[in-house]
Amino acid sequence: MGCNNNGRPVGGHCCLWDGFSLCGAKALTYSGGMPLQNRRSFLKLSALAGAFSANSLFHQAHAEEWQAASRAVSHLDSKAVAQNEDFWSVIQRGYSASPLILNLNNGGVSPSPIVSQQAVERYLQMTNEGPSYYMWQILDEGREPLRQRLARLGGVSAEEVAINRNTTEGLHNIIFGLPLKAGDEVVGCKYDYGHVMQAYRQRQQRDGIVYKQVTIDLPCEDVDSMVKAYEQAITPKTKLVHITHVMNGIGQILPVRQIADMAHAHGAEVIVDGAHSYGLLDFKISDLNCDYFGTSLHKFLSAPIGTGMLWVRKEKIAQVWPLLGTGEPHSPDIRKFEVLGTRSFALEQGIGEALNFHEAIGSRRKQERLFYLKSYWTSRVKEMKGVKLHTSEKPEFSCAIGSVSVEGYTPAELLDILFQRYKIHSKIALLDNVKCHRITPHVYTTLADLDRFVNAIGELAAAKNG
Repeated sequence: MGCNNNGRPVGGHCCLWDGFSLCGAKALTYSGGMPLQNRRSFLKLSALAGAFSANSLFHQAHAEEWQAASRAVSHLDSKAVAQNEDFWSVIQRGYSASPLILNLNNGGVSPSPIVSQQAVERYLQMTNEGPSYYMWQILDEGREPLRQRLARLGGVSAEEVAINRNTTEGLHNIIFGLPLKAGDEVVGCKYDYGHVMQAYRQRQQRDGIVYKQVTIDLPCEDVDSMVKAYEQAITPKTKLVHITHVMNGIGQILPVRQIADMAHAHGAEVIVDGAHSYGLLDFKISDLNCDYFGTSLHKFLSAPIGTGMLWVRKEKIAQVWPLLGTGEPHSPDIRKFEVLGTRSFALEQGIGEALNFHEAIGSRRKQERLFYLKSYWTSRVKEMKGVKLHTSEKPEFSCAIGSVSVEGYTPAELLDILFQRYKIHSKIALLDNVKCHRITPHVYTTLADLDRFVNAIGELAAAKNG
């Protein structure tokens, strides 16, 4: 009997994994006769290569077509490429997004490219042939080349990068791990991410730190006023300044470098929430002059859901206690923040393929395209009666995320109608007296998709506002 077309066992017989039998102890040789000891070396080499080799799934599926598409626009600058629909149609075919539901909440979780999904499926199947063996002795070897790739994109050392599950986990390592004591002050913003604010409040209750929040009138296009808002909250007791790079509610981009420089001048350390910036904006972590940086890879990088990254400046690693216990909590090794127990190594190969996808597009082109898509729909709806935008239209203060409200509808009503009537999925954003909808396209979003959204807003606005 043997295997089916997917390489799965039929009738209890073994199958081949990339030419190797992986079903168990009785299947110890390559179909061509390779001994078991060589087989393990080959599989380990495959794990080290995989998404990080010239034979990656991305290169197999896309290299030739994407190279041709890139050559066709090589004479254009990134802003012109952002509006070239022929180029982006090639990118869009790399996703499997449902045509039934228009997902405009990519700021929450983005779908992965098909090759990233395939990598996870491929290595998950491999894992299940013999979990503890393939996880700990084979696939665990794949983390180091991934660490190097993530560091390269961030412009930092691989010895400063830890791979985890999301921004919350990464930042909580720092928030709960810093040796803050009663009376020490932390300065953040009242529009920071909820789980981050909860963490600081827990340290306030448990350890007696002082958690202060600044207020910014959003959207804001005045760099000096934003820097001043943080500076006015700093005192000689301030130990840490928390900055959200791209605010999740309305997409406000903060001047991180200017705030960080000011904070360091006052003797405070700087932690940056980069959940929405890494994979979206064309920057290097090293540009920000921060001490700590956490991000989710399943947002704009389009890595598998449940993947994230933490960066810690090398000389700061030893002072931070890891969130989960380890034998050497004051080790200067960044890997102490990866102590988690059992985890899926298949996801890490999926991250690698997402990096291949991202780098083939190019960070600058991607940023310009996402700003163009945001501007495409905002420029149309802002002229409609009863419609209000809550996000800056300038590229230095916003990018992919735009927020909108329609007079006559509560956020809950608009959310429900958009989905039930138009099958458009969005996200409610509530900031003090601002109650709106966060709209976030991605590179797989087409102009026809945005026309569908614009038409829906037009119909709804006209129904309430004439």
